[in-house]
Amino acid sequence: MLDILAGNSLLLLFTVIGVGYLVGSLSIGGFRLGAAAVLFAGIGFGALDARLVLPEHIYVIGLVMFVYAIGLQSGPSFFRSFQRRGLRFSLITIIFLTGAALLTGALSLLMGISAPSAAGLFCGALTNTPALAAAVEATTGFAANLEPAAREQLAASPVVSYGLAYPFGVFGVILWMYVYSRFHRKPVVEISDEAGGVPLIASVTLRVRNPGVIGQTVGELFASMKDPGFTLSRIRKGDRSIVVEDETVLESGDVVVAVGIPEGLVRARLLFGELVPEHLAEGVDGITYRRLFVSNKDVVGRTIRELHLGRTHHATITRLRRGDVDIVPSPDTILEMGDRIRVVTYRENMDTISRYFGDSVLSIAETDFLSLSLGIVLGAFLGMVSIPLPNGMEFRLGFAGGPLIAGLVLGRLGRTGPIIWAMPTNANFVLRQVGLVFFLAAIGTRAGLGFLDTVRTGGWTLMAAGALVTTVTTLSVLSIGVRFLRLPFAAACGMMAGLQTQPAVLVYANQQSQSDVPNTWYATVYPAAMVAKIMLAEIIVSTVLTH
Repeated sequence: MLDILAGNSLLLLFTVIGVGYLVGSLSIGGFRLGAAAVLFAGIGFGALDARLVLPEHIYVIGLVMFVYAIGLQSGPSFFRSFQRRGLRFSLITIIFLTGAALLTGALSLLMGISAPSAAGLFCGALTNTPALAAAVEATTGFAANLEPAAREQLAASPVVSYGLAYPFGVFGVILWMYVYSRFHRKPVVEISDEAGGVPLIASVTLRVRNPGVIGQTVGELFASMKDPGFTLSRIRKGDRSIVVEDETVLESGDVVVAVGIPEGLVRARLLFGELVPEHLAEGVDGITYRRLFVSNKDVVGRTIRELHLGRTHHATITRLRRGDVDIVPSPDTILEMGDRIRVVTYRENMDTISRYFGDSVLSIAETDFLSLSLGIVLGAFLGMVSIPLPNGMEFRLGFAGGPLIAGLVLGRLGRTGPIIWAMPTNANFVLRQVGLVFFLAAIGTRAGLGFLDTVRTGGWTLMAAGALVTTVTTLSVLSIGVRFLRLPFAAACGMMAGLQTQPAVLVYANQQSQSDVPNTWYATVYPAAMVAKIMLAEIIVSTVLTH
């Protein structure tokens, strides 16, 4: 069997992936390794026989697909996170991670750990596979002039130290959360709306009484508010109900239906003046609504304001579901392929509206390989740009950093003329997962023998160093978050899970808090944490090597 696997890379690749997913699906105390188990399966096969090594191009292809898909998906939220509260806590997250990187660098100097191993240690202690990919890529670039055997050994060292530090990187965070909650005066189940609990979208009926809005059009009203947190669905003027449009003029006594999050509806109540107990019923005067899939490329990447739905179709969008998240749309909300929107319009318009947005499940499962290929090419070129360093050395973003940055920027743009950069959520997830398991399987087999040698000759030292980085980072985030940032403990746990980019930690935080508070804080810091760890891993390699 070993001879067969050694002679067939395709068979070896999918055997490693299959075994990895089987191991990853096993539950240990309610936790699963998931896709990360593919790395350990690869290490196991590589350690079993020196011939069981997958070609380098497999992990490069997987790496590029993985980081580019992450960039596309994270682009909008990454740049949006630098607004309001997100900016503050994104910067705090970067400071925490920089501190962890400095601690790792100090340990590498004190303990004589090589730069690539230190980078892998950092990635494993903070459980981030994209950062590991960046570390491997940076190490390979710096070792380009070495002999093939030495280059191979050096490129495997981040993977080895990552594998040693990773287990405590998951379970250690959970352990310290538990310990901290025992000594903390406030219980972990504390829930605070101000901490950012995920609100439900609801609707209320209001009567226009405020002289400040009477005579304004709906378009003028929303133009004066940056983030209203609500939108208007329909309005009754006298005995007739109509769909709200930008040109609709608000008059005294009008009855409007506002849809939004709780604080947005409070704002709407103060703005219009009076809450009406009787809800303005749906279906009156031919008004109806339908959930539609956004699959028409002509509307993808455009803001709701640019579509002029009220003027052209006498319709309005009141809710938007993206992935598993419901959003209250604003005029500046950019539509993405695969969004599911609730459109309110007149019954006779609904078929036209459906065709306008596409409403095709099949279309959103398709991938535009022209934009995908072009985006990856742009990322590859960006990764090839050379940045001079001291002592005549050079630094490149490589196949990890270049496609990631290209994906972030293109994901934020959404579209450029006829080219739609964004991918449907399900297609992005498939591309990301395929790229991830290709990378983990290939890089794992290439590090197998080195892993065993490291364990035999001082691997416990690396494990202890990784545990120290995990412990210091976790306790710093929890202590500073609760004591100085005044966050509820549930929010601090969610922030730590996002900083760790670790779903297993988030699961534990949710189980303990019994609320959605950790989810919100996880999403707040996750984009900045993901990008910062990738960059810091490359910096650790380049800085310590040049030193």
